[in-house]
Parts: sequence; C-alpha cells; structure tokens
Amino acid sequence: MRRDVTIPLPAAPPVTSMPERPNDPPSTGPIDATVLNRIATHFRQSTRFARVHTQPSYAPNTVVADYDLGYFPSGVTRASLQIRWFETDDFTIHYAEQYQTSNSWECRWDRHPNDHNTREHFHPPPNASTPGEDDDYPSDWRDVLATVLTRLDERIEEFWSG
Repeated sequence: MRRDVTIPLPAAPPVTSMPERPNDPPSTGPIDATVLNRIATHFRQSTRFARVHTQPSYAPNTVVADYDLGYFPSGVTRASLQIRWFETDDFTIHYAEQYQTSNSWECRWDRHPNDHNTREHFHPPPNASTPGEDDDYPSDWRDVLATVLTRLDERIEEFWSG
C-alpha cells in the first residue's frame, strides 16, 4: 500500500529590492513578463507600429515597437520604443529616432531607484541626458503608455506643422 507523504519545504527567501551594498540604489526587481505581453498586444493593435517584438534576442527584457515610417519625413530611417517593465512597477521607456545623417534624437521616461533624480524622471531629448528632469507618472501602466504616446504623437505632429 502506497502512502503519499508530504515533506514540507523551507520557505523561499522573500525577494527584496534592498541593495547588497548600502550605497547602491535598490533594485528594480524582476521583469514583469505579463505586463510586457499586454503592452505588446496593445501595440500590435495600433496603426502607429509596423513591427512589435516581444523580448527579442538582442533585448530579452523588453518590448520593442518600430513605428510605421509613413508617420515621419523621409530623413527618418527608424523610430522605435523600447520598454522594460518590472514587477515593482518600475519601468524604462526609451524612444529613439535615427536619421539618414547617422544622427539620432532620443528621450526616456523612467521610474526606478537611482542616484541622479527622483524615482520618477524624464531624460530629455535630443540625447536622453543624465541627470534628467524629475517628473510624476500615473500608477497604472496603461496610463503611463497613454502619457508617453501622447507626447510622441505631439513630436510627430511637429514634423508636419512647420
């Protein structure tokens, strides 16, 4: 006669975002694959993007969305968003335009512990310089994306309103 025996396992240590060294900023925690998949699904439904890559080999912790270049003047050779979202609701959203001249224009929205700005901050164009500008973002990822996409829509409109 077989008896099932349950052997209690020790509890896993809690995941902490405290730094190993006291002078280091806390970690952002693990990537939130569920939110990244939702972002990719949302982007695939948008006409803004020609291609959406979920965790590509060259950026395995991100969603990369390439804009449809029909929104841009012919001098723009690529425009893309790279998004990392963490289980702590920290994030990095990096936007970059690349030009035929080999120049680029980029900016970044961030929420993460750091030693250069408040947790929520924006790295302004044209080169996403650090330190950035302190900022405030909504708590829900959908609202953060709406904020970012609205600002990028305004950027694209600037190309055509001059």
